[in-house]
Amino acid sequence: MTDDLDRLKTEYADRARHLAGSDIYSMLNPANLFIIHSRQRAMVNALRIHGMTNLTQSRIMELGCGAGGVLAELMSLGARPHHLFGVDVLPDRLFGAQAATGLWNLACADGRSLPYTFQGFDLVLQFTVFSSVLDDAVKAHLAEEMLRVAHPNGLILWYDFWLNPTNPQTRGIRPAEIKRLFPECIFAFQKITLAPPIARRVVPVSWGLAYWLESLRIFNSHYLVAIRPKGE
Repeated sequence: MTDDLDRLKTEYADRARHLAGSDIYSMLNPANLFIIHSRQRAMVNALRIHGMTNLTQSRIMELGCGAGGVLAELMSLGARPHHLFGVDVLPDRLFGAQAATGLWNLACADGRSLPYTFQGFDLVLQFTVFSSVLDDAVKAHLAEEMLRVAHPNGLILWYDFWLNPTNPQTRGIRPAEIKRLFPECIFAFQKITLAPPIARRVVPVSWGLAYWLESLRIFNSHYLVAIRPKGE
């Protein structure tokens, strides 16, 4: 993964410089707020459908936790800090996550070799990690590790885009590839998230129109997938 890791580090550094001073990913940006809230509603709905209505006793791990935004959301849903774990390959992002969330169970590690025990987590998440990995073999190893640490009666929650033609440093992932990455699992797919370029144009004009466009699904750029490991 060394070459891909070096590429990712360069890409994130370039992105940070490019977005310096921008509010594009701020919750104070109406379009980003719309995107986050829509994704949160879908995530809560998926958790409830799969029986996760109380997270207080759930052990949870996020692969590619970045600055800790999703981990903070899980705390707001009742997850206990000492049951939350995060992994990222970029130490600067982990420092930011620790500062933002106060969580200490954060590890700087290669996702192909997670520092956790077999079947140790009730919920395993990845949000927009796989689309940033261009090496198919690396993606396969990441998926294997997610399956290894997930409890047989647990849940893997996947959120990633299927198309992003504006960024050559990413590659969208469609349902067939997700199924290949997690063989013999049970899947529930939802096509969500109004494509951000559209949301940024429409939301400032009309939230109602944005909701309507999102409800059509054809303009949605991401899949939220609930994956039950083999043996469920």
